[in-house]
Amino acid sequence: MKTFRFALLAGCFAASSAFGLSACSSLPDEVDRAQIDAGSRAALNKLISENSAARAINGQSRAVLVFPSMVKAGLGLGGAYGEGELIRAGSTVDYYSSFTGSWGLQAGAQSYGYAVFLMNDDAVEYLEESDGWEIGVGPTVVLVNAGVAENLSTSTLKEDAYAFVFDQKGLMAGISIEGTKITKLH
Repeated sequence: MKTFRFALLAGCFAASSAFGLSACSSLPDEVDRAQIDAGSRAALNKLISENSAARAINGQSRAVLVFPSMVKAGLGLGGAYGEGELIRAGSTVDYYSSFTGSWGLQAGAQSYGYAVFLMNDDAVEYLEESDGWEIGVGPTVVLVNAGVAENLSTSTLKEDAYAFVFDQKGLMAGISIEGTKITKLH
């Protein structure tokens, strides 16, 4: 499975270099939806049980987009890819892929997961209606780190979406410019 993901990552990166970040919008036959469901639910449950800010935000969010396992690699040019799902009212709504392309002084490989809590109906609608969502375009997304998390409460939540990165493994070093695109899988 890991070999497949690295091959898929390399293929997506090569395709995106030639055709933009819209590549890889179909759910590969080799990926089992039950696997994505199990991984996403386990990752979300772990995140909200271990992080009080994530727990508070989850209680206020309209939906959450969970990518339990992203694989990232780079040497000058880099990319990250993973599959996840949109969960609304406890049910899986749709499946998505996340692709990040990067360029710069970078080297290494790592895996991580991330969750984006969508706080209002406009943010959920934008994700569902858009032909791929580029982070940085559309709803405002705040990346929650330890410093931000300490100051969050249910009364201070004012942005469209809050993102948490978790379970980072491996080593990726450098300075790069990157963009992330989230696309609904068909």
